[in-house]
Parts: sequence; structure tokens; C-alpha cells
Amino acid sequence: MGRAENRLILASTSPQRRRILEQLGIPFEVVAPAYVEHDPPDLAPAELVRAHAEGKARSVHDEEHLTLGVDTAVALDGRVYGKPDDAEDAKRMLQDLAGRTHSVVSGLCLVGPNVDLVEHEVTSVTFRPLAARLVTSYLASGEWEGRAGGYAIQGLGGRLVERIEGDYLNV
Repeated sequence: MGRAENRLILASTSPQRRRILEQLGIPFEVVAPAYVEHDPPDLAPAELVRAHAEGKARSVHDEEHLTLGVDTAVALDGRVYGKPDDAEDAKRMLQDLAGRTHSVVSGLCLVGPNVDLVEHEVTSVTFRPLAARLVTSYLASGEWEGRAGGYAIQGLGGRLVERIEGDYLNV
């Protein structure tokens, strides 16, 4: 089997997921998933992200390659926060998370020849109390767009965080 045949298919358009694989030195090809997320209200966060990760991976999988699908959500007080619809939605999310500890839950699905794996990881993140001007500044950066919970810990969103317990790359 040649190197091209060993290439991993990443069923995601997330820049953060690409960066992680690049940092690990794993060769991969990005294919946008042909999967529409549905969020049944009765699913626990771990079940939800596992289902989405599997849906993404299987939507682009072929039998010759390994395919990786990942999905992340933020959970607080029984509520699941996905990607905000707009800046006002992101602001509401950040205000809800301010000064509190929430869970970042990521589902992972790896399918391919001789492998069919669906797992999840949970990281606890505590936000510091957020001043209104910090929230306004963060929203103006646009970094919240396309991010579960409306923030990215790897960038400016790190200023919102007081502490994490678990895997940083999961957030």
C-alpha cells in the first residue's frame, strides 16, 4: 500500500482540527462532511457529539482509507451549546459561561479497514468572571465564529479561561 493510500481522510473543515493533525505529523486530506447535524433534545452531550462525529465520518468514508470525524459541544447545567448563530448568540453563551465551570465534550469516530471506533473526551473549563468590555472586544475579533460555546481557547479566547482540567487539545 502506497503513502497516498495510507492518507487519513479528515471529515471536517475545522482549521483547529487540521492544525492538530499537522502538529502530529499525520498526513491527511480534508473532505467536507456531507452530514446535516440534528440535535435531539433528549441526547446527553457525549451521545450527541459521538453521533455527530460518526455521521460526519461515515458521510465521506470509502472502504480504502481511514476516515476521522470529530464533533465538539459545550455543556453547562444540562444545556448543550453548539456553534453560535451570530454575535448576539455568542454573547449570550459567553455570559452564561462567565465565572463558571463547563464541560467541553468531543466525540471522535475513526472508520476504515479493520477499524470502527467511536469515543469521546471531556475537559472541564472554568471561565473567569468576564467584564463587559472583554466580551465586546472578544466578539469584535470574530474568533467566536464556528466555535462550540462561542470561544476558542487556542487564541484570544484563552483570556476568558481561568483553568482547565483535562486535555487542552479537546477544547
